[in-house]
Amino acid sequence: MWIKAWDVWFRTKISAATSSEQARPPQSGKITVVSNIIELKNTGQRAQLREAQQQQTLVRLWREELEHGSFCGYVGGVGREFFLLWVVGDGITYDGMYVMRHRDISELEAPDKHHAFFEKALALKHILPQPPRGFPLDNIRDVIQAAGAQAPVIGVHVNSEDESEVCYIGRLDSVDDDGFHLQELSPDAEWMLEASFFSWDEVSTVSIEDGYALSLLAVAGPAPALVPSDSGVNRAEPPLA
Repeated sequence: MWIKAWDVWFRTKISAATSSEQARPPQSGKITVVSNIIELKNTGQRAQLREAQQQQTLVRLWREELEHGSFCGYVGGVGREFFLLWVVGDGITYDGMYVMRHRDISELEAPDKHHAFFEKALALKHILPQPPRGFPLDNIRDVIQAAGAQAPVIGVHVNSEDESEVCYIGRLDSVDDDGFHLQELSPDAEWMLEASFFSWDEVSTVSIEDGYALSLLAVAGPAPALVPSDSGVNRAEPPLA
């Protein structure tokens, strides 16, 4: 996964925030259990996540088709199509919330094998997971609208041609039946003057309160007024990998 116009940074972010160095279990075409790592192949994935939410269990999960790293955090909600993860980074910090699709999850570790250390360190830092209550997770339109109401800027992750993710950061401007418009922030913290259009079916992940996105906003300041656009599609080209 990489952020638009800053490939190296986003790969570093994923590694630092989600422990890409975690050992991986053996791969096979069957349901296997290695320690407490479960291959999510036609299993009760939603039930696993709901149980982790109810028990406030620190989990780690992998999405091997989208990135090499892993995500660690607390489940904040489970819907039909999506679930919300309150992410804890390796620096024992709050790294934002990620709304992800169930179908992208390849492996789940519950609890995270280092959960005791993480929990003690979070307590020492007085960091308490506080995911929003009642966040809608059944369809992408509800997710986008709720994310836009939750934070001044959001990260919209879309699948690229090589099946990795590209992340666009910006302010939700409007929604319609076909998709939504986002006023983007560039990697230099400059507001775009024309909104970009995203169709509902191209979004794979939505990030909220991510530290990088909030830093861009802090430098950029309030968004300026948009100018009319003919096409509504004005995304900058992502960098070469």
